[in-house]
Amino acid sequence: MDTEQDRHALLALAVGLAERAAAAIIAVKRAGFVVQRKSDATYVTAADRIAEVIIVDGLREAAPHLPVVAEEEVAGGLVTAPGDAYWLVDPLDGTREFARGTPHYAVHIGLVRNGVPVLGVVAVPEFSEVFWGGAGLGAWKRDAGGERAIRVRPAPAEGLVVMGSAHHANDPRLAAWIAGRAVARVENIGSSIKMLRVAEGAADVHPRFQATMEWDTAAPQAVLEAAGGSLRLWGGGALRYGKPGWENPGYLVTGAA
Repeated sequence: MDTEQDRHALLALAVGLAERAAAAIIAVKRAGFVVQRKSDATYVTAADRIAEVIIVDGLREAAPHLPVVAEEEVAGGLVTAPGDAYWLVDPLDGTREFARGTPHYAVHIGLVRNGVPVLGVVAVPEFSEVFWGGAGLGAWKRDAGGERAIRVRPAPAEGLVVMGSAHHANDPRLAAWIAGRAVARVENIGSSIKMLRVAEGAADVHPRFQATMEWDTAAPQAVLEAAGGSLRLWGGGALRYGKPGWENPGYLVTGAA
């Protein structure tokens, strides 16, 4: 069954686990940690591993009918067959930012059905923010100010707020894309927070030229689209999930216009 009640229950499950994982990440940060390198040279810390155990164990216990594909398990050689519906988990998106001491990292729990992200939860530990949403359910944010619905905004007359990558700020493709457009400012930060700022109407576009992984995008894309935004490939097509190797091409995130 895939009723609205089922989707709400799965969202509530994922929100609770994302909040637990976020708290664990903050605890690791306060206690101190060692940064290691995986076989692909990307960073990993105890925070990644602890957060993933919390999320994966919780999902498998509460929803055993849904397979879980998780970044650190995949990196360790454990790849769960996804099926038509499955969870995609990135326990700490932006590990490099976390290791550097910047606040731009997040926890991702996304549900993919038939190649499309249909539910998503993203927690941003440093800002005590949690975003969630899904197809037909709307998009929501909870922070110190309370809980509220979020929505993308129309492009402002004074120009676009463009979210760029902290690590690719000098990419000439970004400069070429901006040229000739009315742009108020560019903000370069790490992790999926860029997409969330578009979803909540604090920014307007996020051009992504570099490759990402499916667990980097599933949860925030579900929130974005539930808030009225769009993520499209540079050729104009939809980003599909369940690809061999889990790698995404570049894409463009847009708000209401």
